[in-house]
Amino acid sequence: MDCFFHNAVPSVAPCRGCKKPVCASCRNENGDCPGCVLAARIDAARQTNVINGGVGPSSGTYAGASAPGPTYSAPEPPPPTPPRVPRTTALAEVRPETRALVALGYPFVPLAVIALLDSKASLAVKRQAWQAVGFNVGMCGFSAVLGFTALLPILQFSAWPLLPFIVPLWMVASVVYGYKVWQGEDVDVPLVSDWVDARLSPTPHGGGERTA
Repeated sequence: MDCFFHNAVPSVAPCRGCKKPVCASCRNENGDCPGCVLAARIDAARQTNVINGGVGPSSGTYAGASAPGPTYSAPEPPPPTPPRVPRTTALAEVRPETRALVALGYPFVPLAVIALLDSKASLAVKRQAWQAVGFNVGMCGFSAVLGFTALLPILQFSAWPLLPFIVPLWMVASVVYGYKVWQGEDVDVPLVSDWVDARLSPTPHGGGERTA
């Protein structure tokens, strides 16, 4: 009879387990065929993988369990930014008497100095009063420089034609600035406004005049 695993090879004895005819090369020392040997190894491997002991309840904690992760909460949205109040609104809320005093400070600078002496004046009032003082001081300085330039032999012909226009320009500009301030507009004087804003409080030009 031929071997069960090799064709045309005579068998020598049946397998001890499955009784299949096997040749001398397929039969081991215990008399088992390769199929029975493989099945025995599979059974042994299954036995070693069996976990001894019972399984605890799924809701309980055990040593190998990982701690729960931290809970995530969405960040709170930033508070809404309040709308910026135009500077014209701040000056328009000043009392008419104070606003008139500051407006007249452009053509009459002593009135601007009086407005600066008020300790209860708002920032908008102080800004316009300082601008009125700076405007008049700047025009005085410019007139002095232009008059000195007219005395120089080289530049006198180019400076003299400008001198007659200084006083009218000064008066017109002071009246225009004063009228805008009286209307509640926070005007800006070239060069002077930058100098004033750099020395006043960095808070926005807002808020009405404080009262006692």
